[in-house]
Amino acid sequence: MLISYHGHSEFLVELADGRRVLFDPFPPQVNFPQRRVRADVVSVSHQHFDHNFVDKVDGKPVVVDTAGSHQPLPGIRLQAVTAFHDDQQGRLRGETLCVTLEADWLKVCHLGDLGVAPDKDLREKLFMPDILLIPIGGTYTLDAQAAKDTIEALQPRVIIPMHYKSDQGGIDKITTLAPFLELMRPLAPSTQPLLRVTREDLSQQPRLVELTVR
Repeated sequence: MLISYHGHSEFLVELADGRRVLFDPFPPQVNFPQRRVRADVVSVSHQHFDHNFVDKVDGKPVVVDTAGSHQPLPGIRLQAVTAFHDDQQGRLRGETLCVTLEADWLKVCHLGDLGVAPDKDLREKLFMPDILLIPIGGTYTLDAQAAKDTIEALQPRVIIPMHYKSDQGGIDKITTLAPFLELMRPLAPSTQPLLRVTREDLSQQPRLVELTVR
């Protein structure tokens, strides 16, 4: 499995057989470099403009944007559970999906725009993913402290932060990666252009990975 980061909350997961799963495609307004993306499956965590720009996707992808257990293609399963987009039980921004991709004998959990650390019920549904894609920028999602609390609750093997601002782009009112990295010390990130991972080498992967935008 190869995981690459396009900025904001958009990740491309390429499976061993060449099929592609795209998470949360964003539009030009997000200000990260815009590109066409070929994908077989697209996961949309919620219907906000910066997460559902399926028009950029080439091919005829199967779009998953509802809660439940989905098998869009053989050997690819998406488990989508509902969570709150804010810490006011959704009164401010509604709900988001936390989606776990099960493929290549790995579990990759994308937390969407999760806005509050998981309660017991959500923790049990998402517990111990192999790879956790977690928002850390605050205002609209978890901030650095809530992200750290979420990591401690879910106990992922590999952590990859998302939904933050950088010199390559990002939306206003969210932070850079720096506050999160400071809070995670002494754990230091491994900065990589992509994550190449298999079930067999999972235990050898860095705990915290900063993926550069590609």
